[in-house]
Amino acid sequence: MSLNNQVLDKPVSAELPYVEANLSYLVPMAEKPVNYTYEPPPGIPRTNATYQTHKLPIYNARSISENISLDREGFAFTGHNTNVRNFYDEDEVRRVYYPEAEQLLKEVTGATKVVIFDHTLRNASQSKPGENNIKEPAKRVHNDFTAKSGYTRARLELAAQGIDDIDALLKQRFAIINVWRAIATPIQESPLALCDAQSIAPTDIVAGDLVYRDRVGETYGITYNSKHKWFYFPQMHRDEALFIKCFDSAEDGRARFAGHTAFEDPTSPANAPPRESIELRTFVFYPA
Repeated sequence: MSLNNQVLDKPVSAELPYVEANLSYLVPMAEKPVNYTYEPPPGIPRTNATYQTHKLPIYNARSISENISLDREGFAFTGHNTNVRNFYDEDEVRRVYYPEAEQLLKEVTGATKVVIFDHTLRNASQSKPGENNIKEPAKRVHNDFTAKSGYTRARLELAAQGIDDIDALLKQRFAIINVWRAIATPIQESPLALCDAQSIAPTDIVAGDLVYRDRVGETYGITYNSKHKWFYFPQMHRDEALFIKCFDSAEDGRARFAGHTAFEDPTSPANAPPRESIELRTFVFYPA
């Protein structure tokens, strides 16, 4: 076995530095989990799901970043300079960052076509639900799309962008990949943890409804499994990019869903500034 395949096996990962932190997992339930993205009508809970924390090692993957791949572990990491001056400027993000990310994804994945359809800014100190689109870090183990919603969201977004031949596009292999980046000082508070997709069993992922005012999406909650292997890239700064595969139409053994969550880093200084980050959601179409 080559080092490439062996690098995240236990003997190797066990030698990496790590922190121990509490991760919040979905508690198995009989009915389908439901989460509202807004304050629901009176008498309806924001969510019917319950979560339980488990203390786990989260390994520092910086020294093995070159041996991690989107198709095996479900995430990847690279250095990448950006010309964006102000990520809080919506126009600049779309005008400068979207084309940068599109080109970067083509280089990293070999994709023939990339369509960016969404972005989210996160900053707990500036988040004002209902007033702005800035969100707090998400501190539950999850994956943004399911085997079903990868297709339904793709159809919806491609139609909204006026793209032709949607049926043909969705017959070829495509993935939904998030491009995640720090946008201010290096991240010390609420860093992102990523679960090696190879360590997630099919029975660990639970489809749940994500209710918007105008539609219902579907995401995966993830239930606890002691075999999950977690990694992070400490002190990420704005000239680094992280890729998270949230869906892959290929069902040939490649990673399809990479669980992830923000976590409270016990080594984070008490006065650390709130994490400021941006994630782009993208469709990546591979050569036919």
